[in-house]
Amino acid sequence: MTTRPEHDFLGERLIPADVYYGIQTLRAMENFAITGIPIKSEPLFVQALAYVKKGAALANKELGVLPTDIADAIVAACDRVASGEFDGQFLTDMIQGGAGTSVNMNANEVIANVALEILGHQKGEYDYCHPNNHVNCSQSTNDAYPTAFRIALNNKLVGYRQALGALADAFAQKGEEFKNVLKMGRTQLQDAVPMSMGDEFHAFATNLREELLRIDDSRRLISEINMGATAIGTGVNTPPGYAGLVTQHLRQVTGLDLLLAGDLIEATYDTGAYVQLSGVLKRTAVKLSKICNDLRLLSSGPRTGLNEINLPALQPGSSIMPGKVNPVIPEVVNQTAFYVAGADLTVTMAAEAGQLQLNVMEPVISFALFTSITYLTNACHTLRDKCVLGITANAAHAANMVYNSIGIVTQLNPVLGYEASASIAKEALQTGKSVHDIAVTERGLLTQAKWDEIFTFENLIRPVFIQ
Repeated sequence: MTTRPEHDFLGERLIPADVYYGIQTLRAMENFAITGIPIKSEPLFVQALAYVKKGAALANKELGVLPTDIADAIVAACDRVASGEFDGQFLTDMIQGGAGTSVNMNANEVIANVALEILGHQKGEYDYCHPNNHVNCSQSTNDAYPTAFRIALNNKLVGYRQALGALADAFAQKGEEFKNVLKMGRTQLQDAVPMSMGDEFHAFATNLREELLRIDDSRRLISEINMGATAIGTGVNTPPGYAGLVTQHLRQVTGLDLLLAGDLIEATYDTGAYVQLSGVLKRTAVKLSKICNDLRLLSSGPRTGLNEINLPALQPGSSIMPGKVNPVIPEVVNQTAFYVAGADLTVTMAAEAGQLQLNVMEPVISFALFTSITYLTNACHTLRDKCVLGITANAAHAANMVYNSIGIVTQLNPVLGYEASASIAKEALQTGKSVHDIAVTERGLLTQAKWDEIFTFENLIRPVFIQ
């Protein structure tokens, strides 16, 4: 294997001649064998790192800090990296020590070597374009890494929001489809009062659509960046006007409404926006899991459960019980939600672990948030495509359970009063007789005409007060 020598202040190492990363990336690959998941698995993060380096190069060029030819080569290299051409060169582990320094240097080295080739030089000839002196000019890991992280999160949330919105729309579609299906509502797993299955599914849609607004709130929070803060927020090694200018360039490069933090020292160590976003993801996961619990209950049986709805049959459910089909999609979404809840605890602990002017735990925060967003996005697509769109209602069975239930006695409260209604319910429960037979036929407490007026379909699903 052909190699090239590279050095840092710890010594010299041989690097494969054909790779674009350098010595600090190599050391990180050797030191951080934790998840086995390299940052190339998050291409939006790689893209965001390139955006940050491009914005910095444009600002440094404009301020006369970088020679025009070097700055232009860095910008061109960043464009190629942002396009995904060099994703395979971003090999540092997602979880690492050093507050993300290895990720930052991975980007600096790759972009420097691509720029060197653009300038007509060989990889590793850093006299002409250096990872630190040129690509990392006016930057520190402590502002470049979190800025790239926030840009990537913003863009990743776009796809998640679309997936969640499509899932909510699918529930709303079923709500319209099932609007004339009568069923029994339940509280504490006991019969309550009748309702429309359409209203039940429409409520699922409303429940999830609320989360779209929370995503928008979180995106605004993570749009505040600390670019120009460098090491701790004092802006050391940056030319006058750099922070505002680089933010302006980043707004143009990314198309995002990025805002420079008002207090760069506070912004350099603060991770509150990540805690907020993680809480939003957990909140949505909890809602999804609750909905999936409901789908599993509503489809339970088929002969000995509620059996009000049918979920699509996707695979055999048992290696020993023939004919058994399990609610595998709601189950997998439940498990995804459990993971997201655990990742939220990771973010909470990592955010709390910050000390003084920096939180060095940001890599695990990024890993937790990226994976949670990915898993929730996949879960939304899976639940929509493989479950919700294919749900059917057992309308006759659901309506029959309503009319045979004791819960409908609640509709008689305004007419007969609570005591009489409770007496009817007790006798029905003890004898197995219907509420109708006891109230109308046996006790004559109301006429059949009055019964029919009270128990119309419309009045059962959208009650009006009848005395």
